[in-house]
Amino acid sequence: MRDGGRVSAAIEVLTEIETRHFPVKMALKRWGETARYAGSKDRAFVSGLVLDALRRKRSLGWMMGDTSARGVVLGVLAFIWKWTPDRVAEAAGEEHGFGALTDAERERLGAPISLDDAPAPVAGDYPDWLEERLVRTFGVNQIVEMRALSERAPVDLRVNTLKTDAERAAKALAPIHAAPAGILPNAFRIPAPAAADRTPSVEAVPAFSKGWFEVQDLGSQIAAAVAGEVKGKQVLDFCAGGGGKTLALAAAMGNTGQIFAHDSDARRLADTIRRGQRAGVRNLQIRSPIEATPLKGLEGKIDVVFVDAPCTGAGTWRRHPDAKWRLSPDQLAKRQIEQDSVLEDAATFVKAGGRMVYVTCSLLIDENEDRVAGFLDRHPEFSVKPIALPGVEHVTPEGYLRLTPYRAGTDGFFAAVLERASYTP
Repeated sequence: MRDGGRVSAAIEVLTEIETRHFPVKMALKRWGETARYAGSKDRAFVSGLVLDALRRKRSLGWMMGDTSARGVVLGVLAFIWKWTPDRVAEAAGEEHGFGALTDAERERLGAPISLDDAPAPVAGDYPDWLEERLVRTFGVNQIVEMRALSERAPVDLRVNTLKTDAERAAKALAPIHAAPAGILPNAFRIPAPAAADRTPSVEAVPAFSKGWFEVQDLGSQIAAAVAGEVKGKQVLDFCAGGGGKTLALAAAMGNTGQIFAHDSDARRLADTIRRGQRAGVRNLQIRSPIEATPLKGLEGKIDVVFVDAPCTGAGTWRRHPDAKWRLSPDQLAKRQIEQDSVLEDAATFVKAGGRMVYVTCSLLIDENEDRVAGFLDRHPEFSVKPIALPGVEHVTPEGYLRLTPYRAGTDGFFAAVLERASYTP
């Protein structure tokens, strides 16, 4: 495909997302099924263009004076991908191009309007209704934080110490240009690709199939590390999902003790079994909700209950930019109810003197500090154990961990450690 056809395809996909409210993955898949002629580079180009448009659609629409799919896509080409007006015009006029530029479009492409006078939600690329909540979280820094959340994300990897070490892994990862990510010794990073480029295939590295490393954002790795010393312990991953943090905890345990993986959705746990086998985990028990009482017998016996709670995913909008435009106040309220319920249920398994780690990939206080505060009010037998993790400086005055793309270079994550008294208060 030539550039004009690729850009036309991106406009088509973005229009379908806007008008039919399809998730971006579904819209791109539907386009791919009809565009059999498109090669891997074409698909990477279209996908990258659509995702960049979704990351910054409000600010780009403002600068272009046109919030349509076409206007936003042209904004990506000019202001993010740095195409010259002549190159955009050339692509527009190709046989399968997107139509000649208007005089207004040429003017905007040649002299973009500053965002200095734009409303904060436009400059920061987020829905208006989130303004109050983001100011509460970030204060005057909400725009700079949200702009960081609109950048392309790197690919982070976690070295699996059950199979190898960081030095050997570094040699295996050298062909895909992965380098130490910092903060954690077993974290590696592949920088975000340039416009229209693809990230190197991690799965193509032979060591991946051997279980030497897992794809996992650095923020997620840090959140798992917050659990502290877990060797020889009884650990329950209460909302295990696909098993990313389960495997991180298992590696930290060194195949000692016992780790139980549970999730309310049995389908999500299916992949955990396969991934655990590849990673060399030998102390894992899957507790599936298919069973009538999957966690029977664990009440009050677990040293560390890890709760990766269901949330809005607001901290992962670099990777899932369409999610921030689909989020609604009703959905946020529903998540808070679910979070309260999960905390109540998970607490029953924490033994006296044990701890519960509450984690979300959200940046919103509504889903984080507010939920913890409410839980502590209901459960005086629990107290906050301030997080102290070597190399991690993003701890709040209350002792919670808050990671953000701007400050930490990770997806957004929140973590709190709640310790159960060894006696009844």
